[in-house]
Amino acid sequence: MKVALIGATGFVGSALLEEALQRGHHVTALSRDPSRLAPQDHLSAVQADVLDAAQVARAVAGHDIVLSAYNAGWKNPDLHDEFLRGTRAIIEGVKQAGVKRLLVVGGAGSLYVAPGVQLVDTPDFPAEWKQGALAAREALEMVRREAELEWTFVSPAILLEPGPRRGGFRLGGDDVLMDGDQPGRLSVADLAVAIVDEVEHPQHVRRRFTAAY
Repeated sequence: MKVALIGATGFVGSALLEEALQRGHHVTALSRDPSRLAPQDHLSAVQADVLDAAQVARAVAGHDIVLSAYNAGWKNPDLHDEFLRGTRAIIEGVKQAGVKRLLVVGGAGSLYVAPGVQLVDTPDFPAEWKQGALAAREALEMVRREAELEWTFVSPAILLEPGPRRGGFRLGGDDVLMDGDQPGRLSVADLAVAIVDEVEHPQHVRRRFTAAY
């Protein structure tokens, strides 16, 4: 497949890039600085500012699916607002390009820990992650309003970590996946497996899913 990838140099995006290429897909990576991406077979790096819908549209035109692992940067003082600006521009650019499938990687903060209670609203949610989690929750609602896109939203396990590609995990919907009385864990490599599985065999069109061991 022809896959356009946003955020290819980030924690999740780099794992997605490796998994997609390993499976033989042709990947176009959008980046403000394409030189940060080492040349690889089946990889094209194009310069694009994802805050600009027109640049997104030009870069993703002709692709089968757009994967967005966009993150405005955890140390960005404008993280919340810039995350939402980027999400809006990506959605608009994808629509302008006529691409129907969009998969957005968000956070675990919008998963439910109890009826009507999302993780980001719990008292012990870490302050340093809160603005990003709130923005990702708003991004989920933004995506859910898009009737013309065949969208999917992915929330990783609460504990998303570096680690090996094991290939075995559970899938869930809008609720946090637990491991007994502990939060579920997942390696970023296996999150990439779950996402590329969804690219190849869509099971969650216009739905959110999560994954954990």
